[in-house]
Amino acid sequence: MEPSSVTTRAAVPPLAARLRDVKSSPVREILALTARPGVISFAGGLPAPELFDAAGIRAAYAAVLADGAAGRSLQYSTTEGDPALREAVAARLTVRGLPTGPDDLLICSGSQQALTLLATVLLEPGDRILVEEPSYLAALQAFALAGAEAIPVPCDEDGLIVEEVERLATAHGAKLLYTVPTFHNPTGRTLPLERRRALAALAGRTGLWLVEDDPYSELRYAGDPLPALATLPGAEDRTLALSTLSKVVAPGLRIGWVRTPEELRRPLTVAKQAADLHSSTVDQAAAAHWLAHTDVDAHVAVLCHEYGARRDALLDGLAAALPAGSVHNRPEGGMFVWARLPDGWDAAALLDRALQRDVAFVPGFPFFAGPADAATLRLSFTAHDAGEIREGLGRLADAVAEAESAGS
Repeated sequence: MEPSSVTTRAAVPPLAARLRDVKSSPVREILALTARPGVISFAGGLPAPELFDAAGIRAAYAAVLADGAAGRSLQYSTTEGDPALREAVAARLTVRGLPTGPDDLLICSGSQQALTLLATVLLEPGDRILVEEPSYLAALQAFALAGAEAIPVPCDEDGLIVEEVERLATAHGAKLLYTVPTFHNPTGRTLPLERRRALAALAGRTGLWLVEDDPYSELRYAGDPLPALATLPGAEDRTLALSTLSKVVAPGLRIGWVRTPEELRRPLTVAKQAADLHSSTVDQAAAAHWLAHTDVDAHVAVLCHEYGARRDALLDGLAAALPAGSVHNRPEGGMFVWARLPDGWDAAALLDRALQRDVAFVPGFPFFAGPADAATLRLSFTAHDAGEIREGLGRLADAVAEAESAGS
């Protein structure tokens, strides 16, 4: 008898319970929809590819792959990270006002991995962690994967309300607060100095740990820089400070880090060993070479000049594109503007109409740990030049007009 050519599909094994409450990212799904040519997308927080220093990065890879260097660049490395890269990152953080030594840093595969590692080390299933409302979506995913419950902290136009942090930490027994205090994702808000000081003092007084995620602070277009939480009295030894090269160099490098107090260095290092042994050796070597051979301040100045113009183009036309009665903020830096449509509007429904006109944004609902505000939306201005932004806003205005005529 001839053997059957019919194959039986294997049954899917039971999935781990930790995945039960981890939702897929609607932002990633929207990005897939907007990948087709001709779409003007305000959806993803994407750096502008034409502003990447491709020549400098190419030269950095050539240097670390040259004879005499390639053996080290292509070999296994230490979990903590390339020593030259840690020295370069520590020096830059110190110059920017956050005193840091190389041994304070653990290099990660993007700051997203740092979030996953600290959740692994510090959170047990059932633990509660405080987050801004709304909050960075991928952080909510990392905390859910650890089995923790995110407790939303009320915010206003300036960000976290510190009195609510203390109340909710006490009420829920939370030992961690996750915050993006400068040019927040998704809202673009920046926590004022007096609130930073109050939050740091709260950490010192109550023992609350702070997770300060800071990917955007170098992208400032107006106003004066503010100190990192980790430099303020009370928070110095209770803050894990995360950042990345994704926004100022290139996200494809996947180079991030966590600056950690001494008592957490070994636990985080052990967690990273279990996760991936170490981040890509060759990418770390190339990043270290780029930092050593580039005028980083000049490069960032170019980014700020261009992104500032793009922010202005979005802000100049946004009110006219949105329904009457909408409101939006005016961030001094970063990559995002946060808007709210009038009561009764649904940003997700408006997105469906916008996509038909080849323009996109991100509805605000996925960013909420608590009940979502369906009328909110996030717009990123960095991926398109001013002319494209104006065209995109015109398309968005057409989608709004159609929704209004349909009675949405």
